[in-house]
Amino acid sequence: MTSSKRVRAAAVAVATAAVLPALPASSASAGWPPPSGAACAPDASLVGFSDALDKTTFAGTAVSGLSALALTGSSRGFALVDNIGTTPARVYDVDLDAGKRGVSAEVRGVTVLTRADGTPYNGGDFDGEGLVVERGGKTVLASSEREPSIRRFRLSDGRELASLPVPARFQVTPAGEAAVNQTFESLTATPDRRTLYAGMEGPLSADGRNAQGRGLQRIIEYRSWNGTSYTPVSQLAYKTDPNLGLVELVALGDDQLLALERGFTAGVGNTVRVYQVTATGAPDLTGVASLTSLTDTRAWLGKELLVDIADCPPSGAVAKQPQPNPLLDNIEAMALGETLPGGRRLLWLLSDDNGSATQTTRVYALSVKLRPSRCSRAARSCPRRLISRVLSPAPSSRPPRSTGSRRPSRASRSPASRR
Repeated sequence: MTSSKRVRAAAVAVATAAVLPALPASSASAGWPPPSGAACAPDASLVGFSDALDKTTFAGTAVSGLSALALTGSSRGFALVDNIGTTPARVYDVDLDAGKRGVSAEVRGVTVLTRADGTPYNGGDFDGEGLVVERGGKTVLASSEREPSIRRFRLSDGRELASLPVPARFQVTPAGEAAVNQTFESLTATPDRRTLYAGMEGPLSADGRNAQGRGLQRIIEYRSWNGTSYTPVSQLAYKTDPNLGLVELVALGDDQLLALERGFTAGVGNTVRVYQVTATGAPDLTGVASLTSLTDTRAWLGKELLVDIADCPPSGAVAKQPQPNPLLDNIEAMALGETLPGGRRLLWLLSDDNGSATQTTRVYALSVKLRPSRCSRAARSCPRRLISRVLSPAPSSRPPRSTGSRRPSRASRSPASRR
């Protein structure tokens, strides 16, 4: 199957809009602004959800297996498919809306992702999990956890243009230390597109899990000095909750991120949590053979719970299999949307049905209050808890020099280091 330029025409026009760090509040959405929502946590409320995409088709393709979401405007974006069998790799142009009339989602176009010669990738050689729309909106970066890989594709025809380097130890065993289906599940870029983060869903074999079952994961930080070529510059340490995996990241800038953790227990259901994460002061651990050797807690990214989806009201949702809350499903995608009245942000989540009759493709809209980047360039003070973990002078038990230098806040780096 090949992509259709006619089907893509409208989507490309939308994609050319600049991707902004804080999308402005929109007055075009029907019934704007959305309701305040039902409280899930002090800083998060559920605006609503929609199952409109579940088990649908578009242009002869099944709209299922949606694993990543990247916004191109206040109400438009692209959703990447993690492929099953011989189905073609593809991204859908989707229309999202959250207003007083509820949450809605609709597919507007599809682009099949191909090699440079036009041969489509499929489920056998490409497992799409992370998606970034690049500056200008004409290309995307898509991560596949099959190898893993990060490739650049042109949206006008879906053709591959380039690929990013991946450190050898991150390759799937036996070539490297990564487990099958546990690699680049998350991919995100800072608003200025200078920094790219690729997160591992599970730990490398040398890192593993600790006694409590927490995953000792690595996030690769890529840097671009020209806006197009990315080079790995550091590896950051992230510790998941017990028995959960890291499935998505959203870069906020100033070394701040959102992290989506997810797990599944047969007969019980899913666990899905969103954390606000700080990388300020975190060291580069590229040279560390095993994260189990880290004894300084400041070597790990700091995280604070923003919302546990199980704590949201069910709101009429129906689950097709046992769940702690029928609202829950296999949530894998996350994107930060526009600014809402009052300063909160719209947070979109999307579940991956894996093409299964017992799972649902569900779009969620939440209203979230992001904590200030109190350890960023605009900071006048930092919370004591983060100082002790990230910024305070190192005690005598600090990690050995081989762990790499500690990252200052971006404000304190020299102009040359920020190019």
